[in-house]
Amino acid sequence: MLIGYARVSTEEQETVAQESALQQAGCKKIFPETASGGRWDRPQLARALDQLRAGDVLVVWKLDRLSRSLKDLLTIMERIDQLGAGFRSLTEAIDTTTPAGRMMMQMIGSFGEFERSMIRERTKAGLESARKQGRIGGRRPKLDVHQQQEIVAMVTSGKKTAAETARLFKIHPATVSRLLALQSQNEKG
Repeated sequence: MLIGYARVSTEEQETVAQESALQQAGCKKIFPETASGGRWDRPQLARALDQLRAGDVLVVWKLDRLSRSLKDLLTIMERIDQLGAGFRSLTEAIDTTTPAGRMMMQMIGSFGEFERSMIRERTKAGLESARKQGRIGGRRPKLDVHQQQEIVAMVTSGKKTAAETARLFKIHPATVSRLLALQSQNEKG
């Protein structure tokens, strides 16, 4: 039996085109999912794998719909192989029921992993370059230096409790705790 798996990364995307291609390929069951390919908790993929029996074939529209990580991809492929089932990707024309298909799948997976590594390196280099230019990513601080000093003064003098200052400045109590711990460290150092 051919069992299809379709995946998109975000709620704004749809699996309709993938499902249509899987139906045309002859899939009797299709498991659509909305989840990142890098996540381990993909319940529909788990259900699709649980349905596989010896002689069945798991079919995806494109290899990256199955997984984004080579390690994860190889783990999934090993599980499919242990079940005595096969794997087919419609876009890349990979079919692990043939020796050539198994070799091609391993090569494509390696290239995909290499591409993601290059993207990570470029991202890391870009962030480092931005830091050197004085640009720092992330959310802007909610409190300026004066407000931070005021919170520490209020709590250490006993005028307000940490919880009261948190409510007053509309911040989480943990932020007040961090400010007090930082002040304590600065006094010791």
